[in-house]
Amino acid sequence: MIHTTHSIRVRYAETDPMKYVYYGNYAEYFEVGRVELFRSIGISYDEIENQGIWLPVSDYKIKYLRPALYDQKLEIHTYVKKIPGVRIEFEYEIYNEEHIKITEASTTLFFLDAKTNKVIKCPDFLMKFIKENWKEVTDDK
Repeated sequence: MIHTTHSIRVRYAETDPMKYVYYGNYAEYFEVGRVELFRSIGISYDEIENQGIWLPVSDYKIKYLRPALYDQKLEIHTYVKKIPGVRIEFEYEIYNEEHIKITEASTTLFFLDAKTNKVIKCPDFLMKFIKENWKEVTDDK
């Protein structure tokens, strides 16, 4: 498993008139989580794209547990719990300043060769970074 944490502060422009984060903005928070997860294992999203790989989202699920509010500091936890094949699955949890989980989500992306526009398995250069940073998790916590 790979797990990273990244903090952001809710900006006014991300909220609705009630000062709740507008539901559509959560997708952007999860994108930040994915980008930072790749950065934490030693490769940037830009590098992946420069190698000719696109990562389109094919599935997105979210459960809103509590609202995120204007000016709150949020902690985004991003996980990869399965070694990728042609798809890579990310799971997310967002916590507020009181360390209460407010959102759970997942996204599935697939590896697409930018030249051929064909789905491919996780490229070797990326799999190397994933395997070097992989930590086995046991259920006996």
